[in-house]
Amino acid sequence: MINSFKIPEKFSFRTRLFVVMILMLFVTGLLILGTTGFQYESQRENYHLGRLNRKEIQIKRHIDYLVNKHNLSNEPDSLWNNYAPDFQKINEIHNVQYSLFNTKGRPLFIYHSPLEVIANDYILDPILLNKILSSNEGRYLENYSSDIDNFHASYRLLKDRFQRPYGILFFPYFEDISFSENELNTFLQNLYRIYIILLIGVIFIAYFLSKFVTRSLETIRVKMGKMGLEKKNEKIYLKNATREIDSLIKSYNKMVDDLEESAEKLAKTERENAWQEMARQVAHEIKNPLTPMRLTIQSFEHTFNPDDPDSNKKLKEFSKLLIHQIDTMSDVAGAFSDFATLPKPTMRDCDLVEVTQMAINIFQHDYIVFSSNEAHIFHKMDQTQWIRVVTNLIQNALHSVSKKKTPQIGVQIVTEPIQTIISITDNGSGIPDKLKSKIFEPKFTTKSAGMGLGLGIVKNIIKSHNGKISFVSTQQKGTTFSIVLPKD
Repeated sequence: MINSFKIPEKFSFRTRLFVVMILMLFVTGLLILGTTGFQYESQRENYHLGRLNRKEIQIKRHIDYLVNKHNLSNEPDSLWNNYAPDFQKINEIHNVQYSLFNTKGRPLFIYHSPLEVIANDYILDPILLNKILSSNEGRYLENYSSDIDNFHASYRLLKDRFQRPYGILFFPYFEDISFSENELNTFLQNLYRIYIILLIGVIFIAYFLSKFVTRSLETIRVKMGKMGLEKKNEKIYLKNATREIDSLIKSYNKMVDDLEESAEKLAKTERENAWQEMARQVAHEIKNPLTPMRLTIQSFEHTFNPDDPDSNKKLKEFSKLLIHQIDTMSDVAGAFSDFATLPKPTMRDCDLVEVTQMAINIFQHDYIVFSSNEAHIFHKMDQTQWIRVVTNLIQNALHSVSKKKTPQIGVQIVTEPIQTIISITDNGSGIPDKLKSKIFEPKFTTKSAGMGLGLGIVKNIIKSHNGKISFVSTQQKGTTFSIVLPKD
């Protein structure tokens, strides 16, 4: 019972100790009461069954004596009536009530009031008679309990000196339980008093014992709660502590020393690696927009025609794209100058479809397919940061496709009444299951180079726009990143 009982973990050790001690007393009390009740019932049952057997044997012997004396075993029922006074004396001698039936269940002598187990004409029930006659022991015992009667009923098959059945003895035994119940009630009342006194005593003992045991632990808990890597941690010194508590205190003090040593080493390492790591991070983040810039310039170099009447317009668009990329790199440099924190977005109404198309045009690749369910979708956003999000996701999609395959990148915008969903799908190698939980961590990367800040910064940008980003990836099939932007 105790093993199956589980105290909620939110409770303190002191409370748990107190509850367990009270619970043990409670369970012990239940076991005592249960054992007492079971023992009482067992002894009462054995006592009354033994008394029934003794009375029944005495009556049987007296009946056998009369039957043998008058040779009644093979005589008709009418002849038995001549000796009715002799059989009635059995009631007076033994102070009992009994009945005698022939082997067909018909009454010979009835010396008690009608009972539930006997028919109105005092004939034994045929089913009951069959049980009596077929019993191996020549005796059938049954307990009867109802609103009217509550007694043991014994049916014994009587045989003469030649082992020939001549009758059935019915002996009802009514238990007088008033005396035993009074004794039991008295015992239980005394037990209740003792149990209540013990309960009160154990509550006080459990309270003070749990307080004593947990006092030292509470001191350690408070100290450990204040422990920190960048704090001056205090050691614990307790007098008269138990061996177990003293061992725990020594372990805590050693941990304090180790923590201080680790803090010094960590601070030194951080100072040595800070600029080196910062340089790698900046290089990685600036490299991302440089690749599409290079591709844009190459494409423009091959396609630009000075004689084209729209050459000025195309030149302006080209300049605009380059300026956006330069702004992106400037933002990266500024962000890392403030320890990789993004600048606060400048929110204004922008056409999401137009800005996304501008980011896609940087790559100038036919394998990027763009679609939108509406021509214009307006959102409050930072245009520069959003271009950075799209270019970063497309760049990652391109990197995920092996050189043996032709990239297939899909960018889709679907606007709904309360939100807009932007999906970027690739046919790359996918993300392994063991790495999915780390994909947005700032320093995580699946590439051979770089610090893996791209997706971490992407997530922060989307978060600053009150949006959410998620992905679904299947190995060797591809990955889909989904961005959800709420509408104002």
